Amino acid sequence: QVQLVESGGGSVQAGGSLKLSCAAFGLTSSLYCMGWFRQAPGKERERVAEIDWDGSIKYWESVNGRFTISRDNANQKLFLEMNTLKPEDTAMYYCAADFRACTIVPGPDGFRVWGQGTQVTVSS
Repeated sequence: QVQLVESGGGSVQAGGSLKLSCAAFGLTSSLYCMGWFRQAPGKERERVAEIDWDGSIKYWESVNGRFTISRDNANQKLFLEMNTLKPEDTAMYYCAADFRACTIVPGPDGFRVWGQGTQVTVSS
């Protein structure tokens, strides 16, 4: 059974930085599309960024220019470097992955594998 395990969350002050990691376990085939989502209390899940098997990247507007997504295909790991953090970035951050390319995954609910999440708290 494939598992994704996130790490790197924590509490920082506004303007600070954090780097999230996501490691995959139990793989029998390669992960193609990998992405980060977040959900704040009382709010809907929000897409943050995704990176495809070929390195193509997409950011969603709220984090564009402040966050950087990357992956280590050899070790099946995903990263999210977060800079200039704002209080509104406070949320549980989830790693998600799929065995299909991002262009094929039918939206956020199409990701087949999800991590348990890591909490990021940004204070003003």
